[in-house]
Amino acid sequence: MLSGIALAILAVMMAAGCGGGHIKTVRTTPPSQVPVVKDATREELLEKYNAAARGVKSLNATVELKPTAGSRYSGIIEEYHEAKAFLLAQRPANIRMIGQAPVIGTTVFDMTSDSQTFRVSIPSKNKFLIGSVALERASSKPIENLRPQHLLDALLWPEIVKQEIVLFEEFNDESARFYVLTVLRGGYQTEILRKIWFDRADLNVARLQSYGPRGILISDTHFSNWQPVNAASTAPAGGAAPEAATEQFSHAIRFERPHDDYRLDLQVTKITVNEEIPAERFKLEQPAGAEVIHVGENAGEKQPVSDGKPQGAKS
Repeated sequence: MLSGIALAILAVMMAAGCGGGHIKTVRTTPPSQVPVVKDATREELLEKYNAAARGVKSLNATVELKPTAGSRYSGIIEEYHEAKAFLLAQRPANIRMIGQAPVIGTTVFDMTSDSQTFRVSIPSKNKFLIGSVALERASSKPIENLRPQHLLDALLWPEIVKQEIVLFEEFNDESARFYVLTVLRGGYQTEILRKIWFDRADLNVARLQSYGPRGILISDTHFSNWQPVNAASTAPAGGAAPEAATEQFSHAIRFERPHDDYRLDLQVTKITVNEEIPAERFKLEQPAGAEVIHVGENAGEKQPVSDGKPQGAKS
């Protein structure tokens, strides 16, 4: 027989949730920690995204470039762990990036591409790579996986056209709340083309995801630290009033290519948008005495489709 004291203790334990019960814990979030969110409609977000996409026609930036350990880029700059890079990009498909070693300032790589061809110079290895922007392959040689055009869509966004179907949703997690626009690819079988994430704290784009056929995640880019930029307004033909210059640009960009097995972190230290960039600044000539490697000439190379179209094709 249990004594009266024992019965009382047992009753308290059962009431508290012992013996297989559950203890309910209530946590109250201080008002100062509750995230403030902004509201927007699907149409407002579409216009905001397209205005930002139209607003950047070119950029000239200085960035700190950090590859993730194990990245295929790390085969080039692993001894430096990071590099200072000068980046030029211009619609529709021109991009050039020159990486330099910290302190000593020697060129680690120089890469460029247009809508058809990419070129990569690696002075320390005396290599010069040439290949089609549509080519993708896994190589055991890190220098043969450099693709300057991979960064193009992350920096110069493609517009969403009226013919594209766009879904709208909310997404919440413990740290933030988002709106998500999902752009669909039509055809025989509807598939996801890209996802655009807006942080509801400020309605800036926080993430862009691009998908290939069969739902393959081609790229996943995160944006943060949006800051005002120096922008050169451009006047359309006919003498009309100049278009509104972009007011902000992300100064912290994390770019991932899951199937290419690399990630790059870019910290923007200086940037100007919409200035005229002469065509010759995107030209990269073969250095004297460099070994030329024609990437993709081996038999059996694949020419895959990225974002529903061959890489390098105009949006």
